Formats: sequence, structure tokens, C-alpha cells
Amino acid sequence: MGKPIKRIFGIDLGTTYSSIAYVDEFGKAVIIPNAENERVTPSVVFFDEGNIVVGEVAKESAKLYPNEVVSFIKRSMGEPNFIFEYGTERYRAEEISAYVLKKLAQDAELHLSETVSDVVITCPAYFGINEREATRKAGEIAGFNVRQIINEPTSAAIAYGSLDTSRNKVVLVYDLGGGTFDITMIDIRKDSVEVICTGGDHNLGGKDWDDRIVAYMVEKFQEETGMQEDILDDPDTWQDLQLSAERSKKILSQRPKTPISITHGGKRVKMLMDRDKFEELTEDLVERTVDFTREMLDAAKEKGYTRFDEIILVGGATRMPQVTERISDAFGMTPKVFDPDEAVAKGAAIYGWKLALNDDLIRRLSEKAKKPIEKVENISEMIDKKEISAADFKKAAMELAEDTGYTLPSVESAMLKVKNVTSKSFGIVAHNPKGDEIVFNLVMRNTTVPVRIKKNFYTAVEDQRTVLIRIMESETSKVEFPVEHAVEIKTAILHLPTGLPSDLPIEIAFEINEEGRLYITAEEMSESRKIDVVVDTASVIGGEEFEKAKARSQNLVVH
Repeated sequence: MGKPIKRIFGIDLGTTYSSIAYVDEFGKAVIIPNAENERVTPSVVFFDEGNIVVGEVAKESAKLYPNEVVSFIKRSMGEPNFIFEYGTERYRAEEISAYVLKKLAQDAELHLSETVSDVVITCPAYFGINEREATRKAGEIAGFNVRQIINEPTSAAIAYGSLDTSRNKVVLVYDLGGGTFDITMIDIRKDSVEVICTGGDHNLGGKDWDDRIVAYMVEKFQEETGMQEDILDDPDTWQDLQLSAERSKKILSQRPKTPISITHGGKRVKMLMDRDKFEELTEDLVERTVDFTREMLDAAKEKGYTRFDEIILVGGATRMPQVTERISDAFGMTPKVFDPDEAVAKGAAIYGWKLALNDDLIRRLSEKAKKPIEKVENISEMIDKKEISAADFKKAAMELAEDTGYTLPSVESAMLKVKNVTSKSFGIVAHNPKGDEIVFNLVMRNTTVPVRIKKNFYTAVEDQRTVLIRIMESETSKVEFPVEHAVEIKTAILHLPTGLPSDLPIEIAFEINEEGRLYITAEEMSESRKIDVVVDTASVIGGEEFEKAKARSQNLVVH
């Protein structure tokens, strides 16, 4: 084979399990097994005195050391109030997630004998600004150059589309993982993957099915023993029941019934759970996913998409038979289970590979054009504008193919365009004509990104000295609505010159890039005073705390 390009690895940072992948010399996405020779690693962290243990050992240690083990940390990403205390140290969700990432990287480096530095990390499509920024910070704490954060369903669609680009198709990606649910409509074409609409809930996933089993076990234990205390108050019992519930859920996905044993306070109860009872206990959870899917389809209709060709299921929780049965019944189409545990990591690796090829093409085209070229996204458009010549592009692609050993079509496919949409709406707090405080949305959910929208607002009184800009995130598609229906994610202050009249226009522009990062500009028009804001929200780790976490992680070996 030829000279390899710099690898950009794909990482699925999951709620319950995580994995890492790369594209090999044949252009195929490959999952890298961990040190235990497993293809997925439990996203569980065990603080074992002076050591950090991640993975299966950490998960099993939860039985004996429940207060030293952290699970389901993804559900706390971007939450300002989450703090895990161990000894004299305090850990945010971003740093704990970074330990999971370090475990994946360390094991990959051992397997491949090369350094993992550049990565693409996935997140749920329904993550907001806080959660996305927290995911990026986790990667930076782990020591990575985070090239991009991409949505999990988009990543799965890239993996799916890479297998068959012979025809255009619109697919629904139903992604039910351990802790999150996304439903996304994606238009897959030979040269593009375009997200049409997305919906879901980042607090709905396989763990909720586990919790229903746990509640049922507690109920049965109380019935059999006559004990009325809440046995879940005991951390050891809680951990034991959680592990038993997850194991039972997996067995019930394969077999009609499973025995369960519950031990607490010196008493032991044995019970038998069958699949019918399990599905009865969790029926409303499946129904919630159907409701979210219908809401998303309604939004898609407003954008002109009234039909779809396929439904693909990704995420480990889609292995439950009730999911396939309910989706088939609700939408009159048998869904395809597509590589549920690995599709997301593989898609991220393919996307990273295309970025790496793209980097090399940019370098070659810049040399041929004798000027810097920042991006190569739409070759035909750049050729039309005479920014590059068709001959130069073809020559650069052929040289890259020859040097790397990839086929020319593979190199040309690096120009795959990926278009995403916002999963939330974004606006600012303003006053309506009645003087009431409201949120005014500038960017609506399911808007294609990148996008830039600007609007004039006005000062309230004469000689107003400052403008407080409160940036809000919401799930509504209304232009104006009450403040209590949105979440404040950042504030900024624009200082004004003296002696200004009232009703002075203040131009506010919202810009969201390809990976969902929000940039804001506010400018007063009399003297063109301006502020620029990058929304790396206050609820996400930053400043001295961020630097301390990076330093702590730098020399850490994760076991």
C-alpha cells in the first residue's frame, strides 16, 4: 500500500458503552477492540484509591464499591450542578467522560502501535449547546485534538450510506441507546448526507427499561418479605439490582423468561419474569419513542418531506423485540436493525477519514493554486467560480490516491457533504409592545446549519448605558413565548456611549456552525460598538477548573 494519511479516529461516547474505530488501508471502517478484547467498553469509571479504572472491571466493582463508581455520566454532561467528590477532589462530568475516552485511546494505541491524537466524537442529535460543548471539553481534557462533534444518527447514516450509494433514499434513523433516544430523517445521496429533521429525548434510553425492572423487583421483594423500607436506599442493593435488571433485559430480548434473585437485609427472594410482563411494564416508554417519531415526521412535512424509504434501528436497546414490533405496527414498515453497537463509531471513523483526505487535498490544491484554500466542500461550485480548475482537482485526487493506495473514487468521495440541523431553537430575552419580558427566537429548531440570522432590537430608554443580552435555548418553534419555557445558556453585556436616544437599533446576529456551536454578535449602530460572543456556556467546565482537569488527566494512566 501507499503512504498512509494521518488518521482521524471516530469515537462513540455512549451512555452505557463506548467504542473507537478507524478506517483501514482498504477504506473499511474497523472497530478497535479494547485491552480485554471486547469491541465495546462500559462507560463506567471506578475511583480505586490512587487509580482510575474504566470498563468491565469498573462495572463489576460497583457491587462492592457503589460510592466510588460513576455510571451513566453522559446524562449529566453540561449540567452545572453535577459534582462527583472523591477524597479531597471534585470531578465534573466532562473530566469523568475524559477518562472513558482515555481508556479507548490507550487500548487503541496498544492495538495499533500508533498515537491517537485527532478524533471525531459523536453525541445525541438532541444535545443542546451545553451538552455539545461539554463533549468537546471532555475530548480536550483527554488530550485530543477534537476535529468535530457530529450527531450519532448522522454518523450511523454515514456508515449505512457507505455500504450502498447506488440510489438516493430517505431514511429514518431510530437511535435508542443506553441513555438517549434520537429520531432523525436523513436524505442519503451519493455525494451528500443531509439531515432533514431531528427529535428525541436525551433522558430516554435502555436505562429507563432497566429502572422499570428494578421497580418491579422492589415491589415483589416487599410483597414476599413484608418489608416496607425502600431497599434502594442501600447503595449495595441498588447497584446489585441495576446489574440484575440489565442482565434480565438482555436475556428477555433472546428468551421468553428469566429467573431473578433479590438479596437484601439477610433476606432473599427468587422470582421469574417473562417477556410479556417486561413489555407491559415498559410499554409507555416505547410509546414515547413513537410519539417523538410522529412529531418529527410532522416537522419534516413542513419542509416538504412526506415519505421515507427505510427505517434503520441503531443503538443496543433496539435489540428488544418490542421495539421492532411497535415500529412496524406504527409505521407499516419493517425496520432494519443496522449494526446497533458499532454503526455510530464506524460512521464517525468514516467521517474522520474523509476529513483527513480532505486535509491532504486542500494542501495539494493550495500548492497548485499558489494560494491558501481553507475548505474543499463543493468542488463544482469552486470550479464554477474559477477558484480551482477541474484539471487541478482531478490531478490532486489522482496523486492522493496513488500516494495513499486508496482508489480514486474513494478519494473523490471525501467531498461528501454532510448537512445537519439544529435540535433546539435559540433566541434572546426582549420586551414585547406591552412591556412584558419574552423570548424572541432567531434560529428555529430543525434549521439547516451553518446558518446566520440577524435582527434589530432597540434600546428601552434615553442614555441607556448597557444592553444585557440573555441568550436562550428552547424546544419550541414559536417566535415569541414566555421566558420560563426556555433555558438561559449565556449572558453578554454591550456597553453603550453616553447620550444616546431611546429606540436605538441594536443589531444581533446568531451564527451556528456545522457542528452546532453558537456564535453571537451584537452591535449598536451609532458608533458601531460591537461584542462577539462564543457560547461556551458557564455551566460547562472552563477556566482554572478546565486547566486543572487537563493537567490531572495528562499523566494519568487509566486501567
